[in-house]
Amino acid sequence: MTDLESSGLRSLLHGLWLPLITPFRDGVLDEASLRRLVRHYAALPVNGLILAATSGEGLTLGMAELEWIVELTRSETVGNKRYMPICLGLSGSHTRKMCHTLDETAAWPIDGYLIASPYYSRPSQRGLKQHFSALADHAAWPIVLYNIPYRTAVNLANETLLELAAHPNIVGLKDCCADRAQSIDLLRRRPAGFRVLTGEDALCYEALTDGADGAILLSAHIETESFAAVAALLKQGQRDAAHARWESVSDLTRLLFTEPSPAAAKYWLWRTGLIDSAEVRLPMVEASRELAARLDAEIERRLPGIAPSQPVAPMRVR
Repeated sequence: MTDLESSGLRSLLHGLWLPLITPFRDGVLDEASLRRLVRHYAALPVNGLILAATSGEGLTLGMAELEWIVELTRSETVGNKRYMPICLGLSGSHTRKMCHTLDETAAWPIDGYLIASPYYSRPSQRGLKQHFSALADHAAWPIVLYNIPYRTAVNLANETLLELAAHPNIVGLKDCCADRAQSIDLLRRRPAGFRVLTGEDALCYEALTDGADGAILLSAHIETESFAAVAALLKQGQRDAAHARWESVSDLTRLLFTEPSPAAAKYWLWRTGLIDSAEVRLPMVEASRELAARLDAEIERRLPGIAPSQPVAPMRVR
């Protein structure tokens, strides 16, 4: 890893990033839908893509599938008028195995990794520091840390984060600590060049006003331009206009997380024709009939004339 490469991702970590969903059909990856998705969002004010993270159901994907998703996504962004960076989502609780995964992905056409804290094992802060330091020493691409304690059962404390931020190959953080005081403290004390993007959809506006550099939002699959405008308007000092745009989409951040994500977002994308199936992989399940009805009503309100939904085909386990 060169300083130039690391600095390159640092400079791109701002604005709106999209944790892209992974489309499936009949149990396998859906190439046509993925190509359609990437082309669609590449034409919108999206600053970068996260592949195969939580929203992309990354824990259900094999290495061959991960590589296929990365290669196809990069191929679809090559002709774009502006460079669209790609980060690959990774997670795991076995440091040595994670290092092997970093080796396997070192030659892939990505710009960096989004790596979550080890889950279930609940290491100490000292263990977290050594884990991420080992990965950063090993990785061919820069790392964005992902702190989401309500999923991993361990919180990256600010003192640990500040120590890790000094590593030249750790360039930023996706902040889902769900503690505004902790987030504000980190923003105040972080070193120059260490980027912080919020991953809390419902708290996005507050995080941006507190000084976050941008946001990584599942909800931005819908009304993408409005979510992007919130960050852009705040950067321009137009707080009233930013708040008005936020008010137009803030209800989506609650609706799309009514049931475990990304079922609701996939249902919406299927209903509006961006993907060919709302299928998710077990243990996730498709949106319930009750939620589907609520989503249908909201789609009709925002996009009048969309055809009524058809029942989602049952999933096949393969």
